[in-house]
Amino acid sequence: MTNWRDISSAPEGVEIMTKIDDADGERNVQSLIKRTRIPGETRPMFWTPDGSMYVYYAPTHWRHLPAA
Repeated sequence: MTNWRDISSAPEGVEIMTKIDDADGERNVQSLIKRTRIPGETRPMFWTPDGSMYVYYAPTHWRHLPAA
């Protein structure tokens, strides 16, 4: 599955696969959930699926989770 999309189009509140892919290469590939406290006013944050913590970086790409 290679259909990565720009992170700006990531759905809210849904577990997705995310990654950073820039001039330094591809890294931090993991499933996260995007949550925005006040859409349009605050920046989105990406949380672990269990909701226990957020990541201290901004992913650049996302895709749907692979089918189980």
